[in-house]
Amino acid sequence: MPEIPLAPVDRIFKKAGAERVGEDAVQALRDVLESIAYDLANRSIEMSKHANRKTITAEDVRAVIRIIRCVPLSV
Repeated sequence: MPEIPLAPVDRIFKKAGAERVGEDAVQALRDVLESIAYDLANRSIEMSKHANRKTITAEDVRAVIRIIRCVPLSV
């Protein structure tokens, strides 16, 4: 079962300027976002373990993003 609701994903499209968005497009983006989020989470967990910590920090997430460069570094 998906973790991210469809309504926020639809709002992302609308804020980006879309006038109309098909439900299949919303579901497709949601699926991609969840896949990316799970990958980032797993890699962030690995980072915290490498640093001998149980707590995942924002810096762990940023480090993973810098490594894989999947989103702008300003995040």
